[in-house]
Amino acid sequence: MISRKGKYAIRAVLYLAQRHGQGPIPIEEIASNEKISRKFLESILLELRYGGVLDSKRGKGGGYLLHETPSRVTVGRIIRIVDGPLSPVPCVSRGAYRPCPDCPDEATCQIRLIMKEVREAISRVVDHKTVATLIEESKVPRSADWFMIGI
Repeated sequence: MISRKGKYAIRAVLYLAQRHGQGPIPIEEIASNEKISRKFLESILLELRYGGVLDSKRGKGGGYLLHETPSRVTVGRIIRIVDGPLSPVPCVSRGAYRPCPDCPDEATCQIRLIMKEVREAISRVVDHKTVATLIEESKVPRSADWFMIGI
């Protein structure tokens, strides 16, 4: 499950992506428009900067901006930076593998097999969905999504 921090990170990056090429955006502007606590947003943006997604400029006219174009930043990358691995269990993680201490046989573990499929499905979506794609998709009306209510 994506955390609140992960959602805020995606929202902040989307905000910056929509203003790509306009120079640094002050943190106060992002926090105010996205309704995110400035202090919480500061820690998120720092993580994204250390993760190579954002750049920052200090002083007058300073703020945050994308390090790359929106078409090169994936949702999966953002989530992994702030929330860690996408895997629902550590034994199927690609980047943070750990055996489950209570698993008698990893090779035949049915839980591991299904969780590997879950990880791959999630990864297939978030690693191919860029910030630019999300912006474009938000411009298209999606009236057919009504059937997903309640799922």
